[in-house]
Amino acid sequence: MRTCAFAVLAGSLFPALTATAAEKEAPKDIVLTGDAKCTTCHDENDSPEALRIGKTKHGTVADKRTPGCTNCHGESEKHVKEAGRGSGPTPPVDVGFTKKNKTTSAEAQNASCLSCHQGSTRIFWQNSTHARRDVTCVSCHTIHDGHDKVREAKSQPEVCSNCHKEQRAQFARPSHHPVPEGQMSCSSCHNVHGDNPSQLQKSSVNDTCYSCHMEKRGPFVHNHQPVSEDCAICHNPHGTNVANLLKARAPYLCQECHSHDSHPSQLAGLPTGRTASTDLLGTVGRGCLNCHTNIHGGNSTVNSATAGRFRR
Repeated sequence: MRTCAFAVLAGSLFPALTATAAEKEAPKDIVLTGDAKCTTCHDENDSPEALRIGKTKHGTVADKRTPGCTNCHGESEKHVKEAGRGSGPTPPVDVGFTKKNKTTSAEAQNASCLSCHQGSTRIFWQNSTHARRDVTCVSCHTIHDGHDKVREAKSQPEVCSNCHKEQRAQFARPSHHPVPEGQMSCSSCHNVHGDNPSQLQKSSVNDTCYSCHMEKRGPFVHNHQPVSEDCAICHNPHGTNVANLLKARAPYLCQECHSHDSHPSQLAGLPTGRTASTDLLGTVGRGCLNCHTNIHGGNSTVNSATAGRFRR
């Protein structure tokens, strides 16, 4: 009884001392505001990779928009109460983020991210090809690591090629856009969060190509119909074995559409003698562009039946 009375008396006489002792015992935040609830267990010894979030934009505590652990993972009360008790497996957090998570659906994982990142280029994420195939944000992004490969031009193709292996092989061909060299990245042409065809940055293939190749836009006096329709009719943007990203060499590429009397389809071979016949023009040089130099569109105003044949 005397001991209890002394403790009560000491607490009433020295409130500052008891408050200071309580403050020392209370866990403190390590990285994010309010993270003590989690970092009591997930500290630098148990989960050093989780604490790396302090080196990312999500760890900027001076920014009022910066979330805490529970903003993304939920309150996870069962996880906190059962952690470390040894009575069985610890219940998972309310929202877990792993590439092959079986406890939290892809939709729930993405919803947590979209609660902040829904706007701008991600406004139509729910209708995108990636979303419809249950791709999650963490399938591409590393949230707790300061080095997010998908956000850097040189390392981004490495992340994309984990799924898009055919395109990775095409970039290894002799003629390709300078993506392997780091001068472009996949996101130079594609908006992976959008719902455009092939998730392109623009609403069509041509508009995306015209972002760099403005000289092919026109308008021309004489338009080449395949050019106006779709650049991918003749070109494979990821890479080919033919110069200028062409799908096939001339005249074979041209003969897929043009096989009429003026230049009939011709097999490769040498003429038997000297000739200027148009029936044999393609057998030696086999280059339609030797004459039809302005193949993307011509501006000839000559009043001639051949003015629209895209010559110089």
